[in-house]
Parts: sequence; structure tokens; C-alpha cells
Amino acid sequence: MNGNNRRDLFLVTFSILSLELAVIRWMAQQITLFAYLGSVLLIGAFLGMGLGVALGRRRPGLFGLALPALAVLSAVLAFSEKLHILHTRFPGRAVAMWGMDGATSFASSLAIIVALFAAVVIVFLLAGTRVGEIFASSEALDAYSIDLAGSFAGVVAMAIVSSAQTPPPVWFALGGIPLAWVSRRWSSWVALGALLLFTTLSIRGAIFSPYYRIDLDRANDVTGAPIRLSVNRDFHQYVHDFSSRRLNDPGLPAGVRANLRSAELTYRLPFALAPHHDSALVVGAGTGNDVAAALRQGFGEVVSVDIDPRIIEIGKALHPERPYDNPRTVPVVNDARAYFERTDKQFDVVDFGLLDSHAVFSAMSSLRLDNYVYTVEAMRSAWRHVRTPGLMSVSFSIGDREWLSDRLYKIVHDATGVDPVIVPHAIQRGRFYIVTKGIEPRELAARARLRTLPPPDTERVESATDDWPFLYLNPGEIPVGYIAMIAAILVIGVAGSRVAFGAEMFHGQAFNPLLFVMGAAFLLIETRSVTDLSLLFGSTWAVNAAVFAGMLAVVFVANAVVRRGRAPNISVIFGLLFASLLLNYFLRPDQLLTLPVALRSILGPLLAALPIGFAGIIFSTIFARSSNPSAALGSNLLGAVVGGCLEFLSMATGLRALTLLALVFYLLALLLYRRTHGIEAA
Repeated sequence: MNGNNRRDLFLVTFSILSLELAVIRWMAQQITLFAYLGSVLLIGAFLGMGLGVALGRRRPGLFGLALPALAVLSAVLAFSEKLHILHTRFPGRAVAMWGMDGATSFASSLAIIVALFAAVVIVFLLAGTRVGEIFASSEALDAYSIDLAGSFAGVVAMAIVSSAQTPPPVWFALGGIPLAWVSRRWSSWVALGALLLFTTLSIRGAIFSPYYRIDLDRANDVTGAPIRLSVNRDFHQYVHDFSSRRLNDPGLPAGVRANLRSAELTYRLPFALAPHHDSALVVGAGTGNDVAAALRQGFGEVVSVDIDPRIIEIGKALHPERPYDNPRTVPVVNDARAYFERTDKQFDVVDFGLLDSHAVFSAMSSLRLDNYVYTVEAMRSAWRHVRTPGLMSVSFSIGDREWLSDRLYKIVHDATGVDPVIVPHAIQRGRFYIVTKGIEPRELAARARLRTLPPPDTERVESATDDWPFLYLNPGEIPVGYIAMIAAILVIGVAGSRVAFGAEMFHGQAFNPLLFVMGAAFLLIETRSVTDLSLLFGSTWAVNAAVFAGMLAVVFVANAVVRRGRAPNISVIFGLLFASLLLNYFLRPDQLLTLPVALRSILGPLLAALPIGFAGIIFSTIFARSSNPSAALGSNLLGAVVGGCLEFLSMATGLRALTLLALVFYLLALLLYRRTHGIEAA
């Protein structure tokens, strides 16, 4: 491979990876539905790259259209509100998604999703053609090493700009400039300018954190709140002023004053019920409403945990009561679950504020509705930090979803062994689920003269667990929306493959079924690695970035081992791969959480790295023997699309079963390998 091709391959793979993350993140902000469908966009990017790499050998000139296509997509996204697609609802009723009760029908919602998915596929297909062109004329493992290096650099660069809380134009300039430079066409530079213009127009005064687009507005409504905060175009919280001066302001209308006093009592209730007021823990602290309530109740120390540093900064700057300026407040920027696992402190109150990580997910995660805060294991971990006597309070917006209330009740009960008291409140049609140590919760509720709801019949209610963390999946509803989306994805994939590989796709030498199967398996073990390490270290942007960069680094090392001819017999590597997958299946993250942090920090990444490393060695060994590297890599990426679709089976089987499914795919890969290459001598 000559120097120009090396440089171009590094720059293009850098751009593809960073643009993939930028597109997923920006689409979640411009069309709220995609905050919940990040994995669908990830599948679209994989599908596009796979088709583009396979097509690049025959149609390299398509590369110059990548940025113009992305500019067209950005125009649609920038004006999503005017096009009335900003609040497109999820097709079907199987999943509870806030703000998704719009008027769009099932058919029109599905059409919008499929059209935007196809647009993402086209963008990355066009970008991937240059990769395929270079692979077609290069030594396979040499080109693959540069591909991995560029991808690694793209992940790291995107993590850096995300941590700096930069806006979308920075993300797209990061990936777009190298792409335009490699294209060497004036049309690409014009398209890049249009792309940056449209992303700039979309900002409209928003603030950007590592997780969210944040919009601040003056509330001016019956809540009496001075500021309304939205994330990714959905309402998130009000910034309240519950000071005595505000509550007794004679200038307020009587109705607004009454609403304010009711809301103030709601925020303060868990802290007022506590038998002692030494220390409180607030998770999902946000801008500080719950923290201010604990301070007003006289707590000596209030530890406030929130995953988003920018929202805490907004609370410090704009909250009228200045709770974060109080010396009794200890702000912590972390994932709530990670904090539970890393502290030994005990509290009089552990308070789950109106915390909802439904749309928090980083663009580097392929998870969907997974939520590791509202699981039995998470609640059990929080319960360990409640001293005796003390209480834990979980506040949640239920709306009209009684099944969700029943599930939360069962989660808290299964975690603590205590029957929670359900106390309704007026904020976002919410409810408290209160459990206590050292005092019977119903006795506490009776003393405080609280209105409580009768406990539900939870005999047939399924709790959310670390293995099945789908809190928002509506029981009894067939997820026809997901089924329809997956069917559309597969139709687009088959049609695209027909174009990329030719009419004899499954009969000729272009398509590589062995690497296709390995691509599906690898995506499944990648998903398990992400979820397991998120449980061990938290679902933060830093953890996600480290996980993805670490995976690429492990695969890079595996490829280097094969390039130097030091890999042992491939049948032995298959055996080690199967053993490592079984080890991951039987040794779960909740078992590792009982270990000291230092030991956990070694064993967790090691368990995740073993199957990825062995799979990387097998892939590189097979890839090196391919007579058509671009088609082989394309086949592998298309296999990853199938693996991404199969991830959705976890909604029925649980996440742990994905490891067994990957094992089945690797067994099939071994059979295909032996049929193609024969059995190697030991």
C-alpha cells in the first residue's frame, strides 16, 4: 500500500467513526424518537459501511457524494420542527416513551423512521466506497490495521469534543473536514459548508452537555417555576424557587401560590419523613430541587449525584435557592448505579428524585431501553446505604401507565423485602414508593397522615433486572413497531447487498458467508461487553468511550499478532473463544460487584477483552486469506447488521442469552471454516 492510500484510509475511517457518532447523537436531538432508537441508527451506519466497502472496488467515484448526501440529511434534521417530524411517535404501544403521544399514525411513523434510516445507510455507503477501493488494492491485514487505527482515533477524538461540551458544528467539522480533503472535490467543500450551516441553525440557543441538548425557557405558567429545562427536545424538569419569600409572595395569583406550596411539599416529603436529619443522598439531583428541599429540612449533609455535569452547572448558576453553593451540599458527577457500588457511606434518606435515564444514552452505546438504575439489583444496592432507622424513596412519573407503577412497586419490593407505601403526588402525575428500616412504612405513613394507594397484585408482574432491564416495555403488547422496523432493515439490507455484491450474491466468490457469520457474532459479544462494563463502572460517556476504544485496541493487537505470524492453531483459538464466552455467561457482573474496586477493575475488562481478542485473531487469520478483501470486510459488516437486529431478541430472552447466541454463531463459523479450509493439524 502506498503512502497516499495509507493516509486516505486512516482519514476516511477516522471520519466515518466520528461522523457515525455525531449523526446518532444529533438525530436524537432533532427527532426525539431517535433518542430511543440509537441502535437502529448504529445498524444503519454498519449496513451503509458494509455495502460501501463491498461496492467500492467497482464504483469508487461514489465517494465524492458522501458529504452532499450528509448535507441533504442535515437539512431535513435542521428543520425537523417545521417539517412536523420532531415529535414523531414510536409505532405501536409496546413501549412507553415520554412525549410520544403525537398524532402520527403507525404507518407514517414507520415511514419516517425507515426513510431516515435509509438516508443514514446511503451516507455511510458513499463514505465507505473509498475504504473498499483501498482494501481492493492492498494487503488485507495491513489495510485492516490502518482501518482500526483510524477508527480508534475517531472514537477518542469524538470523546474529547463531547467532554468539552461542544455543539454539533464541531462534531461534524471533526469528521467532515478529513472527508472533504480526501475527496478533493469542490462540491464536497460546498456540502461541508452547508452541513455546518444547518447544524449551526439547529442550535437556537441550546446548551450541549456530554449527553444532551439542553434548552432553557422561561416557564411563565401555573407551576410558578421561573425556568423550564428540556433535554433532547423533551421536557425534563422545572427549576423551582420554593423559598419562603417566593411561597409568600403576595403578587402571585392564589392558584399559582397553591401549586407552588403543593410542589414544595412533594419535594420535601421524603426528607420530612426521615427520623433523623444527619445525611441524605439524592440521585438524579439535576438542577437541585431535591437538594434544596433536603437543606430546607435541616439535613447536615446532602450528597447530590447526577450524571450530567452541565445540568449541575446550570443548577449552580440559575437555581434561585443556590443549593449547590451551600457548604452542606456535596455534588457528585457520576452515574447513580456506579455511585452506589463505589461508596460505603450510610444515609438517613436515599432519595431517587424524578430521575429518568430514558433518553440519557450516549451515542457510543448500542443499547435501547436498557436502564440500570431501576432494576432490582440497583435498588438492592441503594438499600444497603440506608441506615437504621432510615428510608428509601423512589419518585417516578407514571402518567396513565398503571402497569409501570406495578412494575416499580415489585422492583422495590423484590430488592428490599419490604412492601412499599405508594404515595401519589401532583408533579408530572408521579408517585412515591417508600420503604423504611427500623419502622413499619405504613405506620410512618399513618403518622404523617399521608394519602396512600392500595398495593397492587404483582403475582404476574415482571421485575426489571440487570439481565432484563426493559423498564418501559409494556407487558402483554407485541412489539409490532420493532418487528416492522427490523423487517424494513432486512429488506433494505438484502436489496442493498444485491446491488453491492451482484446478482449471484450467495453463489459467487464476492460474498463471504464465514465472515458474515462472524460479524453477527461479534456484534453480539460487543453488546454484552458494553452492558457488562456499564454495570461495573457506570453508563457514563467516559466509560462508553473507553469501552469502544478498548475494543478497537484489543482487535488491533489481535491483528498485529496474526500479521507477525505468531497466532497459534486456529482450532485452538476457537476453543479458547468458546471457553471465554462460557466464562462470561456464567460469571456475571453482579458477582464481580462484590469484589474490591481494584480487583473488579482488572477482572471486568479482562473478561470482556478475552472473547473479543480471540475473535479478532480468528477474523484476521481468515481475512488474510481472502482473495477479495473489500468484499470480505463488507460481508463482515453486513453480518454485524444481522447481529444488531438480533440484539432485539433480548427483550424476550434477556441480555445474558445474547452470549449463548454468539456462541452458536461462532460454532457455525467453525463448521464453515472447516468445510472451507479443512481441519488444521495441531
